[in-house]
Formats: sequence, structure tokens, C-alpha cells
Amino acid sequence: MIDHTSSSVFSFASGLCRRTWNDVLSVYYANTPIWRVLKSVGLLFFGFFCWSASNLLLSYRPSWSFLYFVAAYGFALIVWGPLTHLALLPWVIRLRRTASHPLTRTIARKGSMLNLSIFLTIVLVLGMVPMSPMLLDFGTLVDDGTESPDVDPDLECTVVDELVECSLSDPSEIDHVVVTSGRERIETVEEPPYDFEIRRSDLETVVGQKQFTVELRDEDGATLRRYKRTVPADGE
Repeated sequence: MIDHTSSSVFSFASGLCRRTWNDVLSVYYANTPIWRVLKSVGLLFFGFFCWSASNLLLSYRPSWSFLYFVAAYGFALIVWGPLTHLALLPWVIRLRRTASHPLTRTIARKGSMLNLSIFLTIVLVLGMVPMSPMLLDFGTLVDDGTESPDVDPDLECTVVDELVECSLSDPSEIDHVVVTSGRERIETVEEPPYDFEIRRSDLETVVGQKQFTVELRDEDGATLRRYKRTVPADGE
């Protein structure tokens, strides 16, 4: 006995997916000037949203490592999206019409797939080894409900062999400093000028980098400022 209901549902879903994919392709390959601008601006804003939102979430949940890949996707898309639709895709479309050499025709046929592969490779590399410009420090804005606009010293950290040495530019109005990595408290500094040293091996590794958080607190234990820092993993 043939289940006509299941068959019709499958056919409908299959047709819907095929039409959606064809619509996506038609938009992707739309090459008029207005479509190029619309797609570039849309990807620019979408990339900026993914980049900033994932960094903001990382300020609250630094252990959510998958957000580094979302941030990498947004960060790369800000540049790669407009580059693709303003320059690369028009060039590939034109090359498909004019290419005569076999190698050039192959590149033209595989141009979109090659472009996507390069983009995804960049995202994977940035996600596994995030570079400093990709990471926005929203930690100083996350103060657990307290506001302390007058307490904003610079935190300088340097790596010397296995030690991470940190100092504050201005220790005034601070009662103590707490250093954490992941869920572990690494150090509590109670005496000014609140310089401290921590061992790199004591820090939690997040996507290939050691990461720690420094909180400046008042006498009630309330957080005045919070800084998030990363250093290279052991042996780098």
C-alpha cells in the first residue's frame, strides 16, 4: 500500500527546498549595480551584527568557545562580503563569457566554490586563532550592575617566559584586584599598586590561547572595572 500523504509531503518539501535554493542562487548571481550594492551593504551589516553580538556574549560567557567562530564569521564577512559582490563575482561572471584558455575556463566555472572555500578557511583559522583586532573588549562595560565611570586605569600585561606580569596605571579608589581564568580564581591582590604575576600554565586555554579576567573591586566587593586578556599558549 502506497502512503500517498507521506509521498506528497516529501514532494512538497523537496520542491520547496529546490525553489528556495534556486532563489538563493539567482540572488547570489544577480549582477546589476543595484543588486551588487544591496548585497554588499546587507552582508556588511550582517557581518557587523555577528561580530559585535558574539563579542558581547563572550564578555558574559567567555567559556562559550563556539562564539569565536561566529565572531570570526562576522569579522571576515565585513570585508569578504562586499569584496565578493563588488569585485570577485562580477569578474567571475565576465570570465565565464570571455575565457578561452582551458585553465581560465576551469577557474571561471569553479570561481564561486573557490571563493567560498577561501572564505570558510579564513573563518576557521580566525576562529581557532583569534587575532586581537577581531576581539572587542566589552568586559570594561560589564560591571555587574555597578557604575564607576571615574575608575578606569590602563592595565598593562607582558609575558616573560612562563609568567604574565601586569600593572595598573592608577591604583586609586581600588580596594583589591581579583584575577580569574575560567571558573578558577588565580590571584587576589590586596595591596597597592596592585601589580601581580600569574603563571601561564595556570590559565585556561580557549581556542588555542590562554585567557584570564582581571576585576577591580571596591571595599564591598563590587566590580568597578573588568578586563579580559589573552596570551599565547605554552610553547608559542
